Amino acid sequence: MTEINQDFVDSVLHPRNPETNKNDYGRILCVCGSAGYTGAAYFSAQGAVRMGSGVVTLAVPQGAWPVLAVKLNEPVVRPMPQDENGLLSMDALPKLLALAEKADALLIGCGLGRSDTLTEIVCTLLEKAACQIVLDADGINSITGHKDILRRTAKPVVLTPHAGEFARLSGKPDATAADAAQFAQDYRCIVLYKGHRTRIFTPDGGCYRNTSGNPGMAKGGSGDVLAGMLVSLCGQGIDSVPAACTAAWLHGRAGDLAANVLSEYGMTPSDMLTQLPILLKRYNSKTW
Repeated sequence: MTEINQDFVDSVLHPRNPETNKNDYGRILCVCGSAGYTGAAYFSAQGAVRMGSGVVTLAVPQGAWPVLAVKLNEPVVRPMPQDENGLLSMDALPKLLALAEKADALLIGCGLGRSDTLTEIVCTLLEKAACQIVLDADGINSITGHKDILRRTAKPVVLTPHAGEFARLSGKPDATAADAAQFAQDYRCIVLYKGHRTRIFTPDGGCYRNTSGNPGMAKGGSGDVLAGMLVSLCGQGIDSVPAACTAAWLHGRAGDLAANVLSEYGMTPSDMLTQLPILLKRYNSKTW
């Protein structure tokens, strides 16, 4: 087992080349959100922005669009057709596929909701998207009955379940981290198994353990921030395994900084977004 620490992250992230533009830092597509669950979409998109993505596009049901278009300045927020329950409808699929063709990395699931239509949308995106995919929350729930699709994706998918989500996915109510490790090998995917000491399991049997984080991060929205950070790193051209490890450690350290300033009780995912850029200052191209 490899421990993820500052040295590990320093081996992944480096100062930026001055002669670059937004297209050099990844075009990210986040397929997230639904009526009543705009926070998850917000945090995932902002996590990608704060992690350094060049362009972030957030595709949401049209009913969620007015809220998110007002709250978000940096991401491009695209309204998509929805059903009577405020979830993405099948009419959204062609538009999502067109956006995915232009993306360097794709995040599916934060606040997406559940329906048979969403299951079909998620599975189609998994089968047809050529870029790196991160599957979180309801994206994971959507493939519970279709796990074999993970073996047919263009690149190994990164899944980010907590224990409850993985229990549903695996079909084992008492599933453990050992089951997650076996799942990664059986289904050719990377499993970022969230917990007090988050672990990342790889298709070839590798295991990495995160050493940062605290109980103050156990609040709605924290996982969405992590998913956005992870897809951002993938979109910037970092391989999925070091991207997952780096995102997990920086996410935990941002939580630690927030807890030191505001307490584990009082800190929020928004505070973690504020602390993340402070951690990233060490990778500036020069000292200002």
